Amino acid sequence: MAELELEEVISGRQGPSFLTGFRRLFYLVTPNETTFQTREEVPQYIEQATPFFIMMILVEYAVTSLKNDSRTARLDDSISSISAGMIQQFLVIFLKSTYAFLYMWIHENCRLVDLPWDSPVTWWTAFITVEFFYYWFHRMSHEVNLLWAAHQGHHSSEDFNLTTALRQSVFQHASFFMLPMALVVPPAAYSVHFQFNILYQFWIHTELVTSLGFLEYILNTPSHHRVHHGRNPYCIDKNYGGTLIIFDRLFGTLQKKKKRVVYGLTHPLNTLGTRVWVQFCHLTHIWRTFWATPGLVSKLSALFKGPGWAPGKPRLGCIEDIPKVTHPEPKYDQQIPVFWSVYISGHFVMAVIFYQELFAVAKDVTTLACLGRIAFLIWTLSSIAAIMDKKPSAAALDFSRCLSYVVFDAVSRLWGPPALLLPHLMMNAMSGLYLMSAVIQGVNLLTPVIKTNTVKLD
Repeated sequence: MAELELEEVISGRQGPSFLTGFRRLFYLVTPNETTFQTREEVPQYIEQATPFFIMMILVEYAVTSLKNDSRTARLDDSISSISAGMIQQFLVIFLKSTYAFLYMWIHENCRLVDLPWDSPVTWWTAFITVEFFYYWFHRMSHEVNLLWAAHQGHHSSEDFNLTTALRQSVFQHASFFMLPMALVVPPAAYSVHFQFNILYQFWIHTELVTSLGFLEYILNTPSHHRVHHGRNPYCIDKNYGGTLIIFDRLFGTLQKKKKRVVYGLTHPLNTLGTRVWVQFCHLTHIWRTFWATPGLVSKLSALFKGPGWAPGKPRLGCIEDIPKVTHPEPKYDQQIPVFWSVYISGHFVMAVIFYQELFAVAKDVTTLACLGRIAFLIWTLSSIAAIMDKKPSAAALDFSRCLSYVVFDAVSRLWGPPALLLPHLMMNAMSGLYLMSAVIQGVNLLTPVIKTNTVKLD
């Protein structure tokens, strides 16, 4: 039994105590409790933090609502942000082992030094090195157009709250950029500090925390990160740190807040989804620019210089070209009726349940079954986004999705074990909700046809 409990802790299935899990979000850990000999021993800190993400998001929403604060998170934007984070994790399922294999192979075969796994020097070396490489990865993601195509999705929200931290791109992952660390840092130490660097960045996406006093000189804080997410001209390409702000100070990219920050992209996308389109939209812009730009050197510049570059301009473009912003700046919002807000909230909750089930069974099901679950989740998130954007195709897209679920669930139960490994009562409730939703969307589809035929008969 003791061996089983130890295995569960190591694999990340047994979560931490409340206090331990909470302080991990702020990198408040000691070398003794986060030092491991092998990578396999390192807990899945990010997965274990999911309940704390949800708790803090709900607390932030409650506080801003009680204060009647205009910065209260909008439901549609928050769903869009969380959906982006879910989609990004789908790719991680398949690539996580590849990242780990490459890092360990480089460390085993090409390392320059042998750092002892249990030394505090190794722990602190890993901490600083992860932060250094993250700074340059993040900076290049803003200054290289191809990398910006992956990163811009994170900046697409016009709100700034804890859900914004989850709005990530499926194409962007810092792991490949971190591979040179394998020449020095052991895999276990890298895994620990990479996870904590990511976890720390969750809580700095909020407007509720103002200044942290003298800590602002050392740490990346909500005040610094608000500037980073601003589209005011003075905010562009500033404050790249993950946990620390010291590399911004050293390399001249630190910017303190001057006036109220307006969030989002300099050229807003004006959509709440689909998240798939948000992932690809800047790549299509680069493709058109590449072919329209004459000369090989200029074509390469369109790929590898800044997103604001154009022939005859500096590498990062001209700050004067950034559109001026006013406050309050109007935000894109379709204002869907209350009924549809409840409807998409219900289906989003079910999507989150399916998402958790996916990660629980990913190692125990076939690749085809895993891909099927991912395809249905992307279909679900795309349908929700279409409803939020009031797309004409939303009813047909969602009707086909709900009906497909009901049919697939019925067939899987007739011919074998259920497709989902959820409690029987929950599965029945979900089937009922999907059947009801299919009826609702079916009526929604037929209503215009009935009205048209009625007019013709009259």
